[in-house]
Amino acid sequence: MSYTLKSEEVGVFAIGGLGEIGKNTYGIEYQDEIIIVDAGIKFPEDDLLGIDYVIPDYSYIVENIDRVKGVLITHGHEDHIGGIPFLLKQANVPIYAGPLALALIRGKLEEHGLLRDAKLYEINQNTELTFKNLKATFFRTTHSIPEPLGIVIHTPQGKIVCTGDFKFDFTPVGEPADLHRMAALGEEGVLALLSDSTNAEVPTFTNSEKVVGQSILKIIEGIKGRIIFASFASNIFRLQQATDAAVKTGRKIAVFGRSMEKAIANGIELGYIKAPKGTFIDSNDLKNYQADEILIMCTGSQGEPMAALSRIANGMHRHVQLQPGDTVIFSSSPIPGNTTSVNRLINIISEAGVDVIHGKINNIHTSGHGGQQEQKLMLRLIKPKYFMPVHGEYRMQKVHAGLAMDTGIPKENIFIMNNGDVLALTANSARIAGSFNAQDIYVDGNRIGEIGAAVLRDRKDLSEDGVVLAVATVDFKSKMILAGPDILSRGFIYMRESGDLIRQSQRLLFNAIRIALKNKDASIQSVNGAIVNALRPFLYENTEREPIIIPMILTPDEE
Repeated sequence: MSYTLKSEEVGVFAIGGLGEIGKNTYGIEYQDEIIIVDAGIKFPEDDLLGIDYVIPDYSYIVENIDRVKGVLITHGHEDHIGGIPFLLKQANVPIYAGPLALALIRGKLEEHGLLRDAKLYEINQNTELTFKNLKATFFRTTHSIPEPLGIVIHTPQGKIVCTGDFKFDFTPVGEPADLHRMAALGEEGVLALLSDSTNAEVPTFTNSEKVVGQSILKIIEGIKGRIIFASFASNIFRLQQATDAAVKTGRKIAVFGRSMEKAIANGIELGYIKAPKGTFIDSNDLKNYQADEILIMCTGSQGEPMAALSRIANGMHRHVQLQPGDTVIFSSSPIPGNTTSVNRLINIISEAGVDVIHGKINNIHTSGHGGQQEQKLMLRLIKPKYFMPVHGEYRMQKVHAGLAMDTGIPKENIFIMNNGDVLALTANSARIAGSFNAQDIYVDGNRIGEIGAAVLRDRKDLSEDGVVLAVATVDFKSKMILAGPDILSRGFIYMRESGDLIRQSQRLLFNAIRIALKNKDASIQSVNGAIVNALRPFLYENTEREPIIIPMILTPDEE
């Protein structure tokens, strides 16, 4: 895979974020300069067993580090900043972000021991970054976190606009979007637009955050007992609205969950969360208040097993246990892949006799991403010559492309691309110039990229059919089986109830090993092969399952 740009062409590409939700990492290059927009992670789907995060392959950035002028951040959500520690371990490029995003990034880098050497720069909607041939300016948008920025990359061929995540909320909790700036960009002329496709399948406008605030207040006013409020820690506006409702109903707030504690601290420090002194109390002070005087704010709205809400529900939390009269509010909706774990958690809480409030019917959550009407409004305001739908699965990109055609952009000027594809632009032309490698990299604990398809396949097999160990002691000199073979099973059969199958397996293996030993070139490898070849079809025939078979041949010297 390779691509070639002519000297006058601007290259536009994604390292992550196309055909998926998450991993947002986009690039604009011109001659010897590259600007990266965002560096996010993706949370693993259920089939990625044991994987913590999915990040992009940063090889392209590493190979071109001398050309990379910086990473510009649109906002502080994980799918836009979560990859920064993993990127900086490979390429220490400058990071430009707003105050809140920068605070969140500093926290991440501190955890990874990278803060001291990081090159971090604060920006806002009035910032201008000027490089040799490229320039970056910014405009304010609306999203579910403060300080979301759209980014304009000024190139010799024209402006390229990256919206970041956005919605058009005309009654926002934070600052309103800068519609005048967007309209002015459209009037000045925009070469290409990269726009958020997440809610391309939603035909309407997304509800205003203010509607959610009113619903939260109404719900909290009607609750007599203790309230446990679970939300995304990064949704600072939602936390502020819950805080407002707690203050109006005379409740004190205790905060649980490391990311929630950090979010509240950052929100207070930056002025996004305001409350009278004494509103937030220490966990040890909960015993000093009646149930109807308390609101507990915590992480775990996505059913994460180690988050505060899951530990509370399972009776494993040091400070809080569920009690009759409690009400748990889920002020979020499950992100893709989390629906099962969220439903399981709701069931556990409900079985404890606790009321649960969740779902769209209660208006306690709204998306931070615009629906079709907002996406069309963005297209009308920016009026790009070329359009590239980003941040979404393929079907979302395709619907977004259709919306762009509805607003008058010719079909031949719309590019639904894959990660690694390079779009070559000039003022009057656009073409796919080729591609580079942009595969997924799996993060498993402290191992990055070491877990590949083979390991994941083994984990899947283990989760479905278990493992069988076949152990025997063999003397290759005398061609004798000294001990065994013994069968051990984990996750395949319950051995106490499978005596006949185990005895038959042992007889089968004894004969298979004895035959293998008759070969003058018999070795541990050849005997291992004989064990697998004999045992696999036998077990399948008797159980219709295919466990992983691990032969273990010991020799007298090893005993």
